[in-house]
Amino acid sequence: MTYCVGLYLRDGLVLLSDTRTNAGVDHVSCFGKMQVEEVPGERLLVLQTAGNLALTQAVWNRLQEGVRLDGRRQTLREVPNMFQAAQLVGQAVRDVYQADGPALSAQGVGFDLSLLLGGQIQGGPPRLYLVYAAGNFIEATPDTPFLQIGEVKYGKPILDRNVQFDTSLPDGVKLALISMDGTLRSNLTVGMPVDLLTYRTDSFAVALRRRLGEDDAYFRTIREGWAAALRRAYQDLPAPDWGRSGGSAP
Repeated sequence: MTYCVGLYLRDGLVLLSDTRTNAGVDHVSCFGKMQVEEVPGERLLVLQTAGNLALTQAVWNRLQEGVRLDGRRQTLREVPNMFQAAQLVGQAVRDVYQADGPALSAQGVGFDLSLLLGGQIQGGPPRLYLVYAAGNFIEATPDTPFLQIGEVKYGKPILDRNVQFDTSLPDGVKLALISMDGTLRSNLTVGMPVDLLTYRTDSFAVALRRRLGEDDAYFRTIREGWAAALRRAYQDLPAPDWGRSGGSAP
């Protein structure tokens, strides 16, 4: 499994993915789950993937070769806007399903994948989509300014409580890393290193792209600082007063 998160913010995007892939305890590998298509000054698109590695790699390869949409073959470097980019990714997913779905079904294997597509194409605003295994998709909005795929439950509470559309990019990086740290701590199918990318609105270029390992000083600061802050927070909370109200004190 894996964990990927994308934050859709007023100033741009924050995208973070782990790199662990496993097919049982004896087959644990490191594969990048973040692919970037960049035409400086014109477009920047990022695809994050979760699920069956063979399927997600097949989707990316089809996107590189070109996928038929609206009667002609197109790539992410050619579509005119982000909505059609999401349509193209969805069509690539459906094409892979048509090619591999029956064989997987015959082996009792489900068609398991999900993808995040984020970026900006000149002439439109930045956008962030979650593409499902059926090829359909939803879009992040100012009311719901983040999307997740993979092992989402462990990293969701911090995002629910803190991410807003007007969150700054640096604060978004911190929140994404805290979300990833919670997932890493609670789920062995998610692992280091992690890939981080930030994009600033209307720049049409990567602002920051970095792979963070266990020895990364900033990630260690985030991990240790958040753990210490949580300990202080629960210690500062008042003790229950049930004993004084006639109940049994713990």
